[in-house]
Amino acid sequence: MNDDDRPAGGRDELGQTVAALTADEIEPARRRQLLTRLVGQARARGIGDLFKPRAALRWMVDTVAEIAPHVPVRDLATLHRHFPGLTDEELADRLVRNASRATAGVGAAGGGASAVQWTVTPTLLSAPVLLAAETVAVVAVELKLTGELHEVYGVPLPAGGTERTIALVQAWASQRGVNPMMPGVGVGAVLGTAARNELRDTLLKRFGRNLTTLGPFLTGAAVASYLNRRATRTLADQLRVDLRRQRRSLPGPS
Repeated sequence: MNDDDRPAGGRDELGQTVAALTADEIEPARRRQLLTRLVGQARARGIGDLFKPRAALRWMVDTVAEIAPHVPVRDLATLHRHFPGLTDEELADRLVRNASRATAGVGAAGGGASAVQWTVTPTLLSAPVLLAAETVAVVAVELKLTGELHEVYGVPLPAGGTERTIALVQAWASQRGVNPMMPGVGVGAVLGTAARNELRDTLLKRFGRNLTTLGPFLTGAAVASYLNRRATRTLADQLRVDLRRQRRSLPGPS
């Protein structure tokens, strides 16, 4: 069954689950609940054989492209209402801190569950599904961070639905800001070949990194939490450097 054949309700439910996982503050129990729901939704989509790397990558690329429109990116005015009295750099720092905590929390929830798999051999079969779901959840948090950093630095994403979604995914995959002087690049009903390959390659690195969190006892949770936090901060650092450069290069008011 392809995306077009899948019931719209199933697609919406997946998007809602991922959107909920991107919230600034989530209790650990609630995060585990949402991640468990995401794993269940992933299973329902027929991805039982994620030991095959191509199957895992294909599912993650399709799912990230599908959930990206559901990621709740706040505009600058909303961000200032939520975090009053902060300068642009202070606001960016707060967003990075919150996103890093969120991805670390996803890693702790997913890594801890993955570690438990090792105590019951038959359930090891569910570990790749869990890791694929965790990867998608982390990407969703970082997509939200990517969009909101664009707002903070005055380089907002395109307003159109498909165009905005593709620009957001491309900015995340390349870890560079979108170029407002090049409207329409990569716009289409689906991701273009080059953008899709870039997304695939970035997801492959993330999924491979997550495989290292499979370990005995609860070491997986600690490692996953640390690696996710570090990766999110690295993404944010690279984005902020590029967005500052773009803001300096934008034409000023006439």
